[in-house]
Amino acid sequence: MTQPLQIVLIGAPGSGKGTQAKLLSEQYGIPQISTGDLLRQAVAQRHPLGLEARAIMDQGLLVSDEIVLGIIEDRLSRPDAQRGFLLDGFPRNLTQAKALGVVLRKTDRTLSCVLLFQVDTEYLIQRLAGRLTCPQCGAVYNRYTTTPRFDDQCDLCGTTLRHRSDDNEETVINRLRVYEAQTEPLIGFYREQNLLKEIDGEGSIASVFKRIRQAIDSVHRKPARPGPRRARALNTKPETPRKPRSTKRTIRNKPRRR
Repeated sequence: MTQPLQIVLIGAPGSGKGTQAKLLSEQYGIPQISTGDLLRQAVAQRHPLGLEARAIMDQGLLVSDEIVLGIIEDRLSRPDAQRGFLLDGFPRNLTQAKALGVVLRKTDRTLSCVLLFQVDTEYLIQRLAGRLTCPQCGAVYNRYTTTPRFDDQCDLCGTTLRHRSDDNEETVINRLRVYEAQTEPLIGFYREQNLLKEIDGEGSIASVFKRIRQAIDSVHRKPARPGPRRARALNTKPETPRKPRSTKRTIRNKPRRR
């Protein structure tokens, strides 16, 4: 029996983790668990922890481990996450990574792999500072690279697009510095466990997705299809055998005797 596909996505803000996580969720039928989305839900619901997190996020800083760990552990306990999951934006530091290991061991689960998105810093700044998102359908655009047909209006549903308050250049640079200081040590941590898979995050969405699929397939292959003997044991119809080659000989004309 194939083990559940349980993946951690690591990368700087704007490296494409969220976009690829959505595609992977659809491909493999497992939930995308984004700490950013969970925290924003708490903010929208005006939960006390959400309001506390809002003040921290607006400064481009990371929310405390206590807040994030509580949210993540609760999410992983839900039924849909028992079939596998994609952790997008968690863990962010060694403390969270070790805590995640403890949570998984409680239910006899282990990570399948950790995907590290590698993207040039200058490209990240442009990607983040120009990002526009649709609050209705979740579509993402960029003022510099993928502009909508009409200014600040979603092509899919017509909703007015939003520019996150923490997506200004000064805050973006600060977020990247925080990432380098607190998140990059995870690379060595997961490399030592032979879980790390580095992904070139630049290029088209389709090309990056293809690289990710190849990395996942290298550690999580589907069971091989049963052969004819196995098919009979499962009461399934085996493949139709090929017709045997003709055994009829070609008769050559004998040379005439002189």
